[in-house]
This record gives sequence, structure tokens and C-alpha cells, in this order.
Amino acid sequence: MRSQLSFYGRVVCSLAVLLLLGHSVPLAATKFNVSGKVFDPDGKPMNKVTVTLSGEKSYKDKTNKKGSFKIKKVIGGEYSLKVFKGDDVLYKETLFVTKKINDYEIKIAAASSETPAPSPDVASTSVPSVSETVQAGGSSVLVPQTAEATGATSNDFILNELNFEIKKLTAEFKHLTREMDDLKALSKMWINPLTIYSKEIILKNGSTVFGKIVYQDDKSLKVETLVGYLIIKRDEVVRIVDNVITEDQQEYVPEQIRESYAPPPMPKLTVPKYTSSSVSNRDIGQKFSANCVLMGNISEKKDSQGNIVFNGEIKNIGGRRADFVKMDFVFRKNWSGETRTLTTFIAGSYNTFDSGIVSDASLLPGALGKFELYVPQDFGSFIGYSYVIDWEEYQ
Repeated sequence: MRSQLSFYGRVVCSLAVLLLLGHSVPLAATKFNVSGKVFDPDGKPMNKVTVTLSGEKSYKDKTNKKGSFKIKKVIGGEYSLKVFKGDDVLYKETLFVTKKINDYEIKIAAASSETPAPSPDVASTSVPSVSETVQAGGSSVLVPQTAEATGATSNDFILNELNFEIKKLTAEFKHLTREMDDLKALSKMWINPLTIYSKEIILKNGSTVFGKIVYQDDKSLKVETLVGYLIIKRDEVVRIVDNVITEDQQEYVPEQIRESYAPPPMPKLTVPKYTSSSVSNRDIGQKFSANCVLMGNISEKKDSQGNIVFNGEIKNIGGRRADFVKMDFVFRKNWSGETRTLTTFIAGSYNTFDSGIVSDASLLPGALGKFELYVPQDFGSFIGYSYVIDWEEYQ
């Protein structure tokens, strides 16, 4: 009986061993294909990196331009999957090959991110961090560490600092440009105050005020000028001229003589001729010589074409006839001293001289003569003017 039980026991054990062998032998003998893609931390395919499977046997393949790899005829079992770039291990995990694996994605983790989990049907082990030493083929391979892991300054921090410096320099440049524009405006204002103050107020004492009238009544004027606000009594004002500014072209000066160039000198005006050079004698003998003076004020107006017209009257208060009576107007173009002179003759009485010349610009003693001066629009702007009365005496 005992021998019969032992026989049955040996039969059961033999059947169990056969069943185990029957299940294990087909798995070990079956071969599968393993394919997939390798991506970098930015999600771009990685070209020419080596994918290896290490286990009972070793397999490897390199990725193409699309990051794809394919390892054929892999015997089923447990393998260590690694991704190499040169001698550096970029990725590592444990892979159980129990069936055909297609489209297996491997994403190389960034330094600050965690290793992505494998697909649900594949068991894997954790990937060592960048600061760990990976055991590869029995030797230690140090995975390259990032700048943050080694304690150095990161690229993002450097970029942020550079962007901040660029923004700071841009703001400073805009500020300096704005200040430069303000200085140019101020310099232009001092060269020609009529660019901002178009009113020219001529006073009885001979002075001229350029400004803007902000208030006026029947007794006084309040004027805004370059030096501040002025209160001017109305009975001290001779006239107020409204100047219309036109853009004046700059005189071209050759580059070779620019440093030595100076504005042209003030023209020498003709001094009126008197019978006596002495003032006292002139007053005493005034009735024995011509003496032409301005009667009233010089009126100023503009015509429809933009030309400026000056009008006035001249009277001969002397005792002799004045011939070729004329008005020399000296216009000051800018504050640098540039001037231009225009001349007009009066409309007086006709006179025929011994030489046969006939003139209509003569004034008999006590006679009045009108003058009119046209300043064309292309003459340009001016900041003021002065005048001199000139005449000749032939009897």
C-alpha cells in the first residue's frame, strides 16, 4: 500500500513539472518585435540615439530622423531598456516583453521634471535622477548634470537679466531723445522768438517787445514774453504787428569754410545830408535846408497773396527842396545778425534837373509825400526792422 502511494506521488510530481515546463518553454521560445519613438524634453524626435535592451540577450538599434527605432526578434522576458547618446545614458527603465510592442514612446525628461510613466501594459522601474550615478554594464556612468543641479546660474535667469537691461537702456534712450527734442525747441525759440510769440509790440521809447497778449483793456496790456509777463500801458504802445512766420531756408555754407564763416556785417546806411553838420546850427538854420521826417506811424498790412505792405507819409519841414527822397528799410532776419535792406522812393512832386532828368520823388518845403513798400512773400520771415530817410539837395 505504501509503495503504491509513493508511486502515485511520483506520478503527480512528474505531471506538475511537465505542466510548468509546458508553460515556460513556449514563452522563452517566442520572439517579439519592439518598436517606438524617442523624444527630447521639448517633444522633438531625437535622431541617432541608441536604444538597447539588456537581459538574457542584448539588442540595440539607432533612431532615424523621425526618432523611430525597431528591435526585431526579441525573446520574451525581462529587459533593461536604456537610451544612449554617445557614452551618456539619457534614459533607463525595466521592460517586460510578453507580447509585440508597437509605438512605444520614450520621452527624455528635462532636468527639473520627472520621468514620464510608461504605457499601462508595460511595467517599469523609476529612472535615476540626473544627480545619480547609473550602473551601465558593470561600470559607473555619471549622467551629466544641469546648471541648476551644479549650483551655477541658469540660462533663464541670464535671459531675464538681459531683458531687464535692454528695457532699462531703451527707457533711458527715450528719455534722452525727449530731452534732446526739448533743447532743440528751446534753441529754436531763442534764435527766433516769433516761432512761439507772433506779436511785435512797438513802444514810444523805440523798444520792441515780442510776446503773446494774454489780456488787454482800454488802459493796459498783459504780455507773455521770454522773460516772463509784462504789464504795458496802452498809451505807450505805438503799434502792434502780427507777424506770420514762414519757414526760411538756411544759407548754404561750404564745408571747407564753415568754421571760419561769419554772418555778413550790418550794411552801412546813408546818413541824411544836412546843410550844417552842427546840431545847434542846424536847428537855427533849419528853414534854410531840407529836413524830411516821418509823419505819424508806418502802417503794416498783408494783401491776399501774403505780401506785406508798408505805408506812410514823409514831410519836408525844412526850408529847401529835397530831391530823390527815399526810405531805406533794414530788416533783421534772425537773432544772429543777418539783415536785408529794401528801398522805396516817395511819391512827391515832379522836378526837371539841368541834366534833363525828371524825378517825381521831390518834396518842396512843407510838402507831404507818400511811400509804399512791398515785401514779397518769398522774402521770408524777419524779427524786426529799422528805417532811415535819405534825400539829396540840388539847390
